[in-house]
Amino acid sequence: MPTPGTMLTIYHGHAERVSAIAWSPDSTRIAPGSWDKTVQIWQASSGNIVLTYRNHSGRVNSVAWSPDGKRIASGSRDGTVHVWDAASGSTITTYCGHSSFVLSVAWSPDSTRIASSSWDTTVQVWDVTSGNAITTYRGHSEKVTAVAWSPDGKGIASSSEDHTVYLWDAFTGNLLFTYHGHHRPVLAVAWSPAGTHVASGGGDETVQVWHAATGNHICTYRGHLWSVNTLAWSPNNRYIASGSDDMTVKVWDTITQSNIFTYYGHAVGIANFVEAVAWSPDGTRIASGNDDWQVHVWAVS
Repeated sequence: MPTPGTMLTIYHGHAERVSAIAWSPDSTRIAPGSWDKTVQIWQASSGNIVLTYRNHSGRVNSVAWSPDGKRIASGSRDGTVHVWDAASGSTITTYCGHSSFVLSVAWSPDSTRIASSSWDTTVQVWDVTSGNAITTYRGHSEKVTAVAWSPDGKGIASSSEDHTVYLWDAFTGNLLFTYHGHHRPVLAVAWSPAGTHVASGGGDETVQVWHAATGNHICTYRGHLWSVNTLAWSPNNRYIASGSDDMTVKVWDTITQSNIFTYYGHAVGIANFVEAVAWSPDGTRIASGNDDWQVHVWAVS
């Protein structure tokens, strides 16, 4: 097993900053989205390109691979979410319910619904097959930066520039509680694989972990120097990876509540902010993307 931080692959295929990353459920492929309006699928082990999706007319802000491995959802500055075949690149459904840029997309665990968030301050839940809207959540007062679906499919957490994270019922849209721990825009939210906790990060330079059932605060990680843009839980539920404008990715231990590793591979050049982090489903690697158009795949243990 390579030591943590060992560089395994660097992907150079994009022509603009990398804003989102998704792993295939079998950990063999990676699909980053970029400001160059494309999503590019490539082999995680070699960096060899598999296909390029080019049907968006604006920057791709979010990418999510369906839990069943068959489809990819991509949200764009063009105001749409595209659902497309991960093997052929053929567009299956285009969702046009938002009135502004789409910032985040998340699949339901059963692969039948998608939650998408937008500059229009809403989160919309819709049917993947028909594209019909099911629920629209309107509780936020500013753009909704990120959305995460609970592992049991019952709840959705949404983060916003209004400094809050709302946790609400995925079927009815009823608010369950509001997390107020951040004092600046919240830019990222991630649900633990066990479904018991939520992590959020943002402009206050912190990562905060709290109970998914009550919203009670558990701990705050303060190692970053600038805004936290992205979060990912390890599949074994113990660790959190966070990417920041300080050009690092930090890995936190949720049991000891300490930083156990910092990845500095993006800290070359000027303002290479880390915009996207994704943990491989097999738990062995992290893929991170930044403003210098690259994706780094590196080892964790």
